[in-house]
Formats: sequence, C-alpha cells, structure tokens
Amino acid sequence: MALQADESEATFAALRLTMVECQIRTFGVTDHAVIAQFLAVPREKFVPAAVRDLAYSDTALKIVDAKLGGPERRLLPPLVLARLIQAAEIKPTDRVLDVAPGTGYSTAILAGLAQSITALESDPDLQAATKANLAAAGLGAIPVVGGPLHEGVASAAPFDVILVNGAVEDHLGQLFAQLRDGARLLTLSRVANSVDRLTCRAVAFEKNSGEISTRTLFDASAPLLPEFRKEPAFVF
Repeated sequence: MALQADESEATFAALRLTMVECQIRTFGVTDHAVIAQFLAVPREKFVPAAVRDLAYSDTALKIVDAKLGGPERRLLPPLVLARLIQAAEIKPTDRVLDVAPGTGYSTAILAGLAQSITALESDPDLQAATKANLAAAGLGAIPVVGGPLHEGVASAAPFDVILVNGAVEDHLGQLFAQLRDGARLLTLSRVANSVDRLTCRAVAFEKNSGEISTRTLFDASAPLLPEFRKEPAFVF
C-alpha cells in the first residue's frame, strides 16, 4: 500500500509540474513567488475525491452541484487563479481576505505570499472542508470565517488585497469599504447580456483616496456567486 501511495504522490507531482510549465508559465504568469506556490501546494488534496484525477486539468472543477439544492460552485481553473493572484501584486507584509475559497486551495496558495490570510466561506460544508484541508496542510491557524460573502470580515479589516473566487455582478460595496487606501480587489465580473452565463472578465479594483478605479485584465469564465447577483430592474 505504501508503494502505491508513493506512486500516486509521484504521479500528482508530475502533473503539478506539467500544470505550471504548460498552463501557468506559458500564459503570462512570471512572478516567481506565485509560481513557487503553485508548485508547492498539492491541488489534489483540495478537491473532492470524485474529481481528484482532474485536479490539474485546466478546468473549473465542480465542488457543489446545483442539483443538490444549492447554487453551483466551482474552483477556478489554476491558470485563472494564478493570473488573478499575480495581478494582486501581493507583498509579504500584506493582509489578504480570500472570499469563497470553496475547499481552501486558493487560501493555501495565498498563505505562502502574504503576512496573514482570512478565508470567508458562506457554504457550511465548504467552510468545514476548507478548515479540514488547511489543517491537513499544516495551515490550521488560518481563520476560516462563515458568513455572507458580500459582507466580508469587518473585524479583520482593513485588507491590502481581497480575492473573490467567482463571478460578481454587484454588491461589492462592503468589500470595498474593507480595503485600506492603495489596496486591491481581484475578481471576475459577469459580462451583461452574454449568451454564455459563465462569460466574465477578470478585473482589478483599486482604492485610492476613497475612490475605486477599475482595470480589466483578461477574459475568463466562472459561475456567478449568488451573494453578488444584481437585483433585477423593474421595467415599466
């Protein structure tokens, strides 16, 4: 059994290296610290067993099925996550809020880049999974807070970086309020009136003197996080 476990570890390590070399490095991710984290964190240990063999595929892995009664949730593809984190320009002294980490993979990546991380998850099962996965990775000291995603974690603010792991349409105001001046929020903005409900653009918001500026980064796709759904407008 030990030999089989060792073989499995070696297989996943090889797949992790391939992911970094063929998905991440070749599509504009050049930050050495970011690349090192994607090489170091075993993604297969942060995904459900049913999709473990797909841990290093360039896809958004489903972690909650909408058929089970709640909203569908997916982990962002590694390339999308890597490009968002690189755009955040995280410094070793930064305080980061990781919103909707799902199973904790993004939190584990961020843990090697910033001074402190707070994870916020609204789904109780995913919150429990994040806690368990981080503990298994030796990162059990990272606080994992439960609550509505759009409300952030005011008690731990202000933050230098906020990462939202999913698509948004609206309701970012409370998160913006928890950014310190000069800080950044990275997320995926849902493209209005798109035929494909997953079509988004990665965006970086920056707060300066209380004002929020927006910079478009690249095209991507992700399911909408319900807390950030825009309220339907009344048409007369």
